[in-house]
Amino acid sequence: MDWLLLALAFTTFLSTLIGGTLAIKFKRALPYFFAFAAGSLIAVTFFDILPESLNLANDVPISTRYIWIAVVASFIFYTILEKYFLIHPHHDEEGHGHIMGPIGAGSLVIHSFLDGAAIGASYQVNAAVGLVVAFAVIFHDFTDGINTVTLMLKNKQHVKKATLFLLADSLAPILGIAATFLFFINQTALAIILGIFAGEFIYIGAVNLLPETYKNPNWKTVFTTILAIILIFILTSFIE
Repeated sequence: MDWLLLALAFTTFLSTLIGGTLAIKFKRALPYFFAFAAGSLIAVTFFDILPESLNLANDVPISTRYIWIAVVASFIFYTILEKYFLIHPHHDEEGHGHIMGPIGAGSLVIHSFLDGAAIGASYQVNAAVGLVVAFAVIFHDFTDGINTVTLMLKNKQHVKKATLFLLADSLAPILGIAATFLFFINQTALAIILGIFAGEFIYIGAVNLLPETYKNPNWKTVFTTILAIILIFILTSFIE
């Protein structure tokens, strides 16, 4: 691993950390972070995760039908999971919060790990392509940091726990880059995993976060959601 790749890995760490720190520091602006997180999660699913999953399926090859099954199954699974925990709440006076916070934030950590793996793998093939992917991921990780903290705070998790997940999300891309030098990533499994992420992120963005913006029905929250979608669209365009 050369110095340039190490610098890129460290920059992904800083990008995620800065995004999440801003979300913690400006908690009064949480409705706008909810709007931003909803837009960015939905956008990254349709502009990045799903296309990548389908492309991998075509390359392996496996039927894209399996990808769509994974998306739908994941969406239904998280729907049932959250409804169960809403009926049987697992939070108490000590503020343990809603289970969907750690589940959603944990998935973002895994997604960040895969982002790091994408940097490492593309860099090994071609340094120029690796740089393009790295810059896109670095800017994207800024929104990942915001989303990680937002999901935790929205689900009544303590700031300290949100900070721990933010740290894990910040370190994940570095570990992902390192993993490409140690392990072979099965492309078939990766395609299915990305499909599972797609279903989950659609659920979290559209069902878990977007309704929060309805509590503040003004043009600013709508604009923030649209801004997030446009930003993700631009960032993911550089990866292609």
